[in-house]
Amino acid sequence: MTVPSLPNSVPLAFGDLQGCRSQYQQLLAKAAPAPETPLWFAGDLINRGGESLAALRDIIALGDRARPVLGNHDLHLLSVSAGIRKSKKGDTIDEILAAPDAEDLLHWVRHRPLAHFENDMLMVHAGVLPQWDVATTLELAEELSQALRAPNWKETLAGLYGNEPNRWKPGLKGIDRLRLTCTALTRMRFCDLDGAMDFSTSGGLSSAPPGFMPWFDVPSRKTADTTVVFGHWAALGLLMRDNLIGLDSGCVWGEKLSAVRLAANPAERRLTQVNCDGCRAMMD
Repeated sequence: MTVPSLPNSVPLAFGDLQGCRSQYQQLLAKAAPAPETPLWFAGDLINRGGESLAALRDIIALGDRARPVLGNHDLHLLSVSAGIRKSKKGDTIDEILAAPDAEDLLHWVRHRPLAHFENDMLMVHAGVLPQWDVATTLELAEELSQALRAPNWKETLAGLYGNEPNRWKPGLKGIDRLRLTCTALTRMRFCDLDGAMDFSTSGGLSSAPPGFMPWFDVPSRKTADTTVVFGHWAALGLLMRDNLIGLDSGCVWGEKLSAVRLAANPAERRLTQVNCDGCRAMMD
């Protein structure tokens, strides 16, 4: 069956690369987007895969064509660089920190957004709390982005770690507001009907604690009528619904790297995947 070609302006969105540069290059070649096609990246560009520095340089080289959002691993890189956290077993960020242009690389990462909205599609790394509509999500994401770009960004970043508060209240202010925003956008998987987040498990759908559900299945979610693109949840795997696209298909765990052309009509969206055995081997 002949698949009709899509307009060049239709973005191509990638799941978590996590330093799997060779697989990213294979996927890009296989998807074969036109040179002007915007390329969206759902966060976690680096870490755990064996080519984090090269993968980061590839994305930076795309210039304005690249539309990445920050993920928890990208923030971890910034935290280690700032002396806030220590590298973990399995991290592959040392080559970035040791690069001669490390300061420029980190500056680029620090200036990426936490959310991207275009063509009625919203992209974040992990999820959107059910009480947030698109406007609220973008407002909170921009607040956090501005704080991470400010001269005292290290102080802000140090205050973003922790699981409390775990639910949204409009009156939240200061570092609690920024921490809650960061937690939802870069770490969330499960929450309850009131939007209280749970971090006791990172497993698949069957691992939901009693009373909790995937953030995107909360019945009252205010972004339900907007297509939300996200990554982060490797145990969930690829998820494609009319208004929901989960793109972390576990490349760094030896599964697949996925990319989807984000056509407005769900029937015209095109999935491309490559196997990732090589990236897994780099971790072992």
